[in-house]
Amino acid sequence: MTSGLIFDVQHYAVHDGPGIRTLVFFKGCPLRCVWCANPESHAAQLELRFASSRCRQHLACCHVCTASAIAYVDNTLQIDRQACACCVDRACIEACPTNALSLVGETISVDALVERVAADCDFYANSGGGVSFSGGEPLSQPEFLHAVLERCRRLGLHSAVETCGLASRRVVEKVAPLVDLWLYDVKLIDPMRHRQHTGADNALVLDNLRWLAQRDPARLVVRVPVVPGVTDDDDNLGGIAALLVELKLDRVELMPYHALGEDKHAALGRNVPFSAVPPSLTRLETIAARLGERGLQCTW
Repeated sequence: MTSGLIFDVQHYAVHDGPGIRTLVFFKGCPLRCVWCANPESHAAQLELRFASSRCRQHLACCHVCTASAIAYVDNTLQIDRQACACCVDRACIEACPTNALSLVGETISVDALVERVAADCDFYANSGGGVSFSGGEPLSQPEFLHAVLERCRRLGLHSAVETCGLASRRVVEKVAPLVDLWLYDVKLIDPMRHRQHTGADNALVLDNLRWLAQRDPARLVVRVPVVPGVTDDDDNLGGIAALLVELKLDRVELMPYHALGEDKHAALGRNVPFSAVPPSLTRLETIAARLGERGLQCTW
């Protein structure tokens, strides 16, 4: 049976498609955006998360770790991420009395995931909602995504896919007939800047956007992250606007940067790669007005 790797399922979401939705986060992403709010989505594998603020240094986790990956050094609990095997028995997690340790990621079957999603059917029916697949990058697990989308289609569930667009055309073409709404990120127009800030070129991202725009523009909403000093300059926003006008796409959702991912980086043993002051409401209104002058309908 097809199974996939997810790291969260959020119920009663209202910002990721129409109506009340269930939001499924896939684990694994081909990009490394410096401003990413979900760094736990990057690796396509289980990871140990350590919330240092909860740790009371009982040290039971050190004693039960068979890989010797957890140690108390210089009055600090330290985790050797390379040695950590994310053991199935979750011994260190179970031993921690303050829940400072947790496992990020869950292998789940198609049946089990669809059962969770379908449990909210009454909310979908009353609000015009459905299920949204996010991440990470859902297209990075194409067989699993396709199988789940097929089951959702049989159940009559509205399905949205949030994507960075970095996937093979074959994958996009296969799942496209099962997707009711694409929430498609366009971050940076310039390929060199895109590579600098996300770790990958944007040629395939833009090619897939063009293909989807030609196929069914009514099912496509472009999302633009508003990251101060990275994506919010006039050249980038003007380039994005020009592309969308060319493709006859007029729906844009601004995604303002926030700093909620910083603590997550630390909990996964990583350095925070980027920090900035979130854009103000006035700044968002100014950007929306400029894009509106090009005939684009902006929300955030």
